[in-house]
Amino acid sequence: MATFPPYPTHPTGPPGEGALRHAHWWQRKWVRYGALITLLALSGLVILALVREQTGTEGFLVGLGLAILPVPLLIAAFRWLDRVEPGPWRNLLFAFSWGACAAALIAIVANSFATRWIATATADPSSADTLGATVIAPVVEETAKAAAVLLVFLFRRRDFTGIVDGVVIAGVTATGFAFTENILYLGTAFGTDQLTGDSGIASVTAATFFVRVIMSPFAHPLFTVLTGIGFGIAALSADRHHVRRVLLPLSGLLLAMGMHAVWNGSSTFGEYGFFAVYAAFMVPAFGLLTWLVIWTRQRELRTVREELPAYAVAGWLTPAEPFALGSMRARRIARQYARAHAGKSAARAVAQYEAYATSLAFLRHRGRRGRAGADFVVRERELLHELWVRREAARPALDHAARMTAPPTPVVIPPTHWPVHGYPAVQYPGYNPYRT
Repeated sequence: MATFPPYPTHPTGPPGEGALRHAHWWQRKWVRYGALITLLALSGLVILALVREQTGTEGFLVGLGLAILPVPLLIAAFRWLDRVEPGPWRNLLFAFSWGACAAALIAIVANSFATRWIATATADPSSADTLGATVIAPVVEETAKAAAVLLVFLFRRRDFTGIVDGVVIAGVTATGFAFTENILYLGTAFGTDQLTGDSGIASVTAATFFVRVIMSPFAHPLFTVLTGIGFGIAALSADRHHVRRVLLPLSGLLLAMGMHAVWNGSSTFGEYGFFAVYAAFMVPAFGLLTWLVIWTRQRELRTVREELPAYAVAGWLTPAEPFALGSMRARRIARQYARAHAGKSAARAVAQYEAYATSLAFLRHRGRRGRAGADFVVRERELLHELWVRREAARPALDHAARMTAPPTPVVIPPTHWPVHGYPAVQYPGYNPYRT
């Protein structure tokens, strides 16, 4: 049976710092950061050279200019999904860099090697290209993108608490991968048009841009999001459920590979195979996953409203704060109020307060369900301390937001007369119940 961690009874000072063990040199943060940055930088330089070699300098610049167009929209969409408990930007930067550099490099090298090997072994280059696109590419590319989700899941566990986190990390990774891939495809198409002299709407570049940027900018994110959902559900599982925490991400990865294979194989299904798969498969899947993520976000807000009142009773929060923190509209009003009355620094403090309070609610929720880690008490004290030092800026703003967004209180209309025992009813002077 799950044990419930005790609620704090009163605000205290900052948590004491325990004795820290001496870490080995390879466990130090700057060593890990340095190794990761070096790996991504080298991957970026190599992928830049490979793409430029294949497309040419002019084709590379054209491909870069066209491929960048959907990136801000996709990043903004995933950031919007993550507004309840915003993750740090460094995680998103890592995910995008991994997808654009490391995963793209792995995919280009592995796909080219596998396709050449199949063509040599079967002496049938056309079949090798088809097999490479429908079987090899989905396996290699989805595995390479899933590596970023796995790394965040393992090494940024505090930032990876549920389905939305998995969707955001996976989607941003896939956005980076699609960005590099679009540079390659659009740059190659531009080079083809330069050789054939085609231009305008009838050009290969225009057709490639329409298919990859206009019709299906969400294709790669849609595939990899399935892997992210698997990791997100695993993050919600207790640490003792080792099999579930392994099988769920693998199941998501297999689904991502399968969807990717169907999408890549749509061109082999006949003249209208691409449009049939797009209409009957991709669009419904995109709609279903969008609904799932939005429903999950609303569920997270409900968790905030249900878990934080205990901290209000203990004196850490004001009674109105759980309601305000459980409403995206109230959060926005609180930030606007702080900015208008105390400046940008106060608005930033309110935003941080909202994020820490949400993390605290999720931590409490996991603790009540027996899924909290061994560091529950330490993490709880850290979050409470972060709230306590920002209370002066956040509390007036959140109280104002709670008043502005509170549901209307029903007004009870008095009866037309007050019956008094032993006396006739007294009518209100001038009262007409039929007056409109």
